[in-house]
Amino acid sequence: MMMGDMEVIECDVAIVGGGPAGCTCALYTSRADLKTVIIDKNPSVGALAITSHIANYPGVDRSMSGQELLDQMRVQATQYGTRYERAQVFMIDVDEASTGDNVYTKTIYTPDYTIKARSLVLATGAMGRAAPPFPGEAEYLGQGVSYCATCDGAFYRESEVCVFGATAEAMEEAMFLTKFASTVHWITSVDVQSTAGTDTLTNKKVEQNKVMDEEMINELMACDNVKHWNKYRMVSVEGDMSGVTGVSVQAVGSSDPQVIPVEGAFIYGAGGGSKPITDFVQHKVELDDSGGVIVNEDMETSVKGVFAIGDIRNTAYKQVVVAASDGCIAAMSIEKFLSGRKTVKVDWIHK
Repeated sequence: MMMGDMEVIECDVAIVGGGPAGCTCALYTSRADLKTVIIDKNPSVGALAITSHIANYPGVDRSMSGQELLDQMRVQATQYGTRYERAQVFMIDVDEASTGDNVYTKTIYTPDYTIKARSLVLATGAMGRAAPPFPGEAEYLGQGVSYCATCDGAFYRESEVCVFGATAEAMEEAMFLTKFASTVHWITSVDVQSTAGTDTLTNKKVEQNKVMDEEMINELMACDNVKHWNKYRMVSVEGDMSGVTGVSVQAVGSSDPQVIPVEGAFIYGAGGGSKPITDFVQHKVELDDSGGVIVNEDMETSVKGVFAIGDIRNTAYKQVVVAASDGCIAAMSIEKFLSGRKTVKVDWIHK
């Protein structure tokens, strides 16, 4: 189904987030013959994906990496019919009054297509940047400051932009921006060439796939339009009435800041954080004081037909097995909700 040049995908269950909670939920809903779509920004940057070894997930060899386990979960869900789409979600609508549709009452917006669903699951985890914004960051958000190169990169064709951060996500976003920007200024507060595999927050050695990948670094550095500001701290975002005009940076060990003239500032921080990722939700469901999505025992939020699972709930029990459990509970609750039954159907048998 098409609406202009924008594809519209219709489904029973839309799941934002492809981590263990989202994949488990998709596995169960797909097995229940519910048309399920996962929308995942990046399969390689979640809490499970960056875990070097999984030693406490039942039935899994302790030598298995988090990425390998997540890949298996995703494959299993898709084998049962889940549609997996890689995209950045920038907004949702959660009720009939907003969508104007009494069947597909939930709408998920991405830069490339729109998903219309009968139910919605929020499963984006809790690796958002918990540190306070830089001076000027909040002021120019949407006027040059962005957290999504996929969404906004095309606006900066033949312009200079910066990407701040020494994570896999930051490098991937910087690589995407090289297709549009005349110059991509990549700013890292650590020496990424010598600290690949080092936690950029604590400067302690961690497993290679936890923070930075040497192959990704080399690929990015090989781009002619990338300038690397190695061991520079972000000080502030500069701008005027037209929007962002530059960023102020300071070399580690120096007391003299300098301004890099840019029109776009893509800020990803360093090393990730533990804040629930709910920016796209825009307070359309109730959150607790710590920013976690509030749910009941069925994993349902304050809005009927919208569920939240995994670390986005800001649970103290941030474990893969707990996230998977959340996904199972939500899936059974969704099947009950969509079928109009009063009781949960414990299992779905398939030949």
